[in-house]
Amino acid sequence: MTTTITTGADATPRRTVRPTRPDRKQRWARRAPLLPALLFAIVVTQLPFLFTLYLSTQSWNALRPGSREFIGLANYATVLSDDRLRAALVNTVVLTASSVLVSVLLGLGLALLLDRRFPGRGIVRTLLITPFLVMPMAAALLWKHAIYNPSYGLINGIFGGNTDWVSQYPMVSVVAALVWQWTPFMMLIILAGLQGQSLETLEAARVDGAGPWQTFTRVTLPYLRPYLELGALLGSIYLVQTFDAVFTITQGGPGRATTNLPYEIYLTTFRKFEYGEAAAAGVVVVIGTILVATFALRLISSLFRMEDPR
Repeated sequence: MTTTITTGADATPRRTVRPTRPDRKQRWARRAPLLPALLFAIVVTQLPFLFTLYLSTQSWNALRPGSREFIGLANYATVLSDDRLRAALVNTVVLTASSVLVSVLLGLGLALLLDRRFPGRGIVRTLLITPFLVMPMAAALLWKHAIYNPSYGLINGIFGGNTDWVSQYPMVSVVAALVWQWTPFMMLIILAGLQGQSLETLEAARVDGAGPWQTFTRVTLPYLRPYLELGALLGSIYLVQTFDAVFTITQGGPGRATTNLPYEIYLTTFRKFEYGEAAAAGVVVVIGTILVATFALRLISSLFRMEDPR
């Protein structure tokens, strides 16, 4: 980019002014304050992951000191062919998919309610957000003892009986606790989308004779699709790593009915003491999470591109 300065119609142009680019020293001076944070992130995240990759190529059982040896990708073959890990993978998919689906549906319903004006809406919104602010371990303990307990739990206290919900319905018990905690997260994302919807579009639909259901299915729901997908993908990234609820409520049982991949990695590490196999399983989980996160980031970028013209 150049700039030419003149003083009249016949005046000769003055010296062209070209913007100067900062030299290398100036660029590094600007980046220097970020270097400590970058180094800290590398030390905390990348070095442990590299060490995990190294462990995943080793045959290392803590019960056999001195028996560690390099075995290449054999641990990955074991992870992908082990019946226990395949069952844990199925449980992970069922747990994540059901929790996300129910959370999104409930979050959509609550967001539609909170999008309307009514007395005390601020208080109701605060109360509905509260479960997401509870620590996962505290939430799991609350559900296990205060709600599911067969002797003094809330469910049996209301409906009667002495049903042991954790033993008879283990997967449902874990999913219900996760849904209670993650529905507010979905609600906030969907509510943000609802409040950004154009009122002119809704009014035009009403003028054209569309009823409430037609307006919702033909106008509101297609508009909310990116927000629904975003909530589902972000929820999947977090819920695929669920450990607190499984460990606290069911201990993976009964009969490994709720043992997901994170809990199976815990068992492999601290019960079987197979560090190499556990590291390989951890790498597989990380790769799966990265794939889901990639879709989430692409969705977020497309959502920003959609919002930018407005």
